[in-house]
Amino acid sequence: MSYPSLRIVVIGGGLAGSEAAWQLAAQGWHVDLYEMRPVVSTPAHRTPYFAELVCSNSFRSRDLTHAAGLLKEELRRVGSLIMRMADQHAVPAGGALGVDRELFARAVTRALESHPRIRIHRVEVTDIPDADAVLIATGPLTSARLAESIRRLTGVGQLHFYDAVSPIVEADSIDMRYAFRGSRYGKGGDDYINCPMDETAYRRFWEALCQAERYPLKDFESIAELRFFEGCLPIEEMARRGYETLLYGPLKPVGLIDPRTGREPFAVVQLRQDNIAATLYSMVGFQTTLRIPEQQRVFRLIPALHDAVFVRYGMVHRNTFICSPRLLNAAYQLRADPRIFFAGQITGVEGYIESTASGFVAAMAMACWLRQIPWEPPPRTTAMGALTYYISHADAEHFQPMNINWGIIEPWPKRERDRRTRRLRMAHRALSDLEQWWMHMQQRLGIAVQVTSV
Repeated sequence: MSYPSLRIVVIGGGLAGSEAAWQLAAQGWHVDLYEMRPVVSTPAHRTPYFAELVCSNSFRSRDLTHAAGLLKEELRRVGSLIMRMADQHAVPAGGALGVDRELFARAVTRALESHPRIRIHRVEVTDIPDADAVLIATGPLTSARLAESIRRLTGVGQLHFYDAVSPIVEADSIDMRYAFRGSRYGKGGDDYINCPMDETAYRRFWEALCQAERYPLKDFESIAELRFFEGCLPIEEMARRGYETLLYGPLKPVGLIDPRTGREPFAVVQLRQDNIAATLYSMVGFQTTLRIPEQQRVFRLIPALHDAVFVRYGMVHRNTFICSPRLLNAAYQLRADPRIFFAGQITGVEGYIESTASGFVAAMAMACWLRQIPWEPPPRTTAMGALTYYISHADAEHFQPMNINWGIIEPWPKRERDRRTRRLRMAHRALSDLEQWWMHMQQRLGIAVQVTSV
């Protein structure tokens, strides 16, 4: 089935936009997909590929007892392009799903470029198009001119916070005399390189981190407006909150035994494999706003990284998002103009899989709206449904970006003391409810949605 007569526009080729364009095209709609890169770049992107992963190469936990693991499994079961490509380009990452970021992005790009019903435009969109339906998925780095157009459309000021990305080092520059391989509690084998520090080394590192110079903020509004998403704090911001903060955060030694001593180290910096060839490793939890010379000086105080070669330094960039509970309904649809949908981090979902899920749900909702079929969002017992409900029903006065978590999923109705057991039951309930919703959705749309092979 094909619907060539309507003009459907998706703006943004990130995870949400890529997923949404693919799902709409898979249902027979002809889609114009706009992506401004490489004509116009951003402070964080480095390639022209769709679905480029900026902050990390990890899609987080695989385990169904983690909400992120449940959301990934839900996406797999509804035929997500992003999840299929992530699984095909996975790299060792312990209990997490890590991917080779370049091969992954190349594969998504190839899939979109080869789809007969997707027409790609490499141009910056500065105003919202006059189309039959528009899905805005421009992400946290929406260009200034389009952001102004959105601000005029919504009638409320845009919100924003600042985010940061972690450095990447060359594997052969890591001094393995001061490091060991392993995952916490032995989960996943030797997937991580662990760089231990004794108390003397840690104190020297912590003091240098607290005193290090940050990037100047002259390109942004003002230092008074500097607000970080709590789930992605810069390493130096955490250090300045106290001597032990890092020891309970990204440098916690719990679950790691140094084979040279037989004991847990005082502190541990973990490095995660960043590509399939295992030539690059990212510093886990080391998103940073430090100036480049300071990154070199401070991070080389970690014994195993005293001669580290950095192929990417950390950086700061601004994230933009709208006040979704005030503006959007449970279809990711603008209440004031129903032909306009939003998806991805611009809505306030935070994270790769969350962005992907919002793109999927928004595409399904748009398909229903175009065919004048009443929209029914995924149940709140599912991770996708919980995110959809949060975005459209959270307290607008205190709205902040949100990762998927068990706290926003409808709770288990019976008392269950064991948390793991309770979460597994919630996960199985979610997958069962999702299957029923997905079968019903396909029947209502009149087609059996199949993901085209790539």
